[in-house]
Amino acid sequence: MSEQQDHLKNLVSQRQTLLGEINDLNAQAAAKRELALRASGAIEYLQQIGVELPEEEAAPAEGEAAPAPEGETVVGDAPLPEPVVEG
Repeated sequence: MSEQQDHLKNLVSQRQTLLGEINDLNAQAAAKRELALRASGAIEYLQQIGVELPEEEAAPAEGEAAPAPEGETVVGDAPLPEPVVEG
């Protein structure tokens, strides 16, 4: 087998490995997206029946991380959940 044929064989093998990894990652992302949507549904239900989290009383101490902003970040092809408007 020539050096170029060896190189081609390695590239084909590498491509197959990468495509398999991409498929695995896509499956993981889909599962995480579904879990996030289920969590969003449960959150919305609990908020609709009046369950609330206690308010933070003190600002984070120096050197501590600030709390994450409210809301959700959804990445992917799935439709975005409807925003919950509290009034």
